[in-house]
Amino acid sequence: MSSKTAESMRWHHDGRTDDGLLRHPADSLAWKTFDQKFPSFAGDPRNVRLGLASDGFNPFKIMSTSYSTWTVILVPYNLPPWICMKQSSFILSMIIPGEKGSGNDIDIYMQPLIEELKQLWVGVETYDVLKKENFNLRAALLWTINDFPAYANLSRWSTKGRYACPCCAAQTCST
Repeated sequence: MSSKTAESMRWHHDGRTDDGLLRHPADSLAWKTFDQKFPSFAGDPRNVRLGLASDGFNPFKIMSTSYSTWTVILVPYNLPPWICMKQSSFILSMIIPGEKGSGNDIDIYMQPLIEELKQLWVGVETYDVLKKENFNLRAALLWTINDFPAYANLSRWSTKGRYACPCCAAQTCST
């Protein structure tokens, strides 16, 4: 409903310099491949591309305690680079408190978010204040941003031992 926000959310399409240099996630091969694979999604620049960041931290700064809090944050990458990585643009989707880290049980906490992301993939009707029309807004999760222990919890991929590298898999040199 904000014309300033609506304009910023189209920046990746309308205002970005496309000169072959990597200045924004829209310049990346992953973004371009996604657009080729899902042309109906890419056809409307108002559709939102998201990154998901998650990691645990000790909120009391006492290393001897096992208490851990996990945040799950969504980052809207449609925005210009000087806005998308500002704290005010982050979407804090959940906080997972606990005596220990959520570990492999993080998927239980993530289920409501996953259901909402599935709904956003299909789309929800919303209003575009710039064009003064309703449209079907869709969203897609393109990336996760995390360290290897968090990656292991989110993806259920073991990042230790024989298959530690998610890219190399069976070809990982474990010596």
